[in-house]
Amino acid sequence: MEDRTRDQAEELTVESPQQFKALSHPLRQRLLLALGGRPATVGELAAALDSRKSTVAHHLKVLQEAGVVRIVETRKVRGGSEHLYRRTARRITVAGRDAGPTTALLGAVAEACVKAPQDPLLVLRHLRLTADQAARLGAALQALVDEAAEAPEGEPVHGVLVALYEQAAGQD
Repeated sequence: MEDRTRDQAEELTVESPQQFKALSHPLRQRLLLALGGRPATVGELAAALDSRKSTVAHHLKVLQEAGVVRIVETRKVRGGSEHLYRRTARRITVAGRDAGPTTALLGAVAEACVKAPQDPLLVLRHLRLTADQAARLGAALQALVDEAAEAPEGEPVHGVLVALYEQAAGQD
């Protein structure tokens, strides 16, 4: 049995082609969101995401091979084995400009917002900023997310998506 008490890394930066490919599938994004609060089994994830166990198991294997999730516990159940999966890091950041993971992530977040028990806070604002202003705003947003205190186990999990990007020329 693997040690379930090992701490999660604080951050994983996705950089390899294998990781980008793993994150480009919408169900894998949904799995990562579902694993944001606590470890879960294939069966628990399949039920939560209204998907087949075999499909969930396949996508977890892809995420595991990419180093994005890991097995934190294996236990015997009715003559077989059951694994508990967990994200390898609390926060996952994407390096580069690959559209696949970004599109899948935004789709998964949109789905989570639709299913949220309370109205989510969604704000899109376009600002004209100097490079220095953008850097300061980015640092302030990063600090805000980094400094958010976690509530005790059993409290609801809230998703936070932060994006700061410069629009391509001609889109303003």
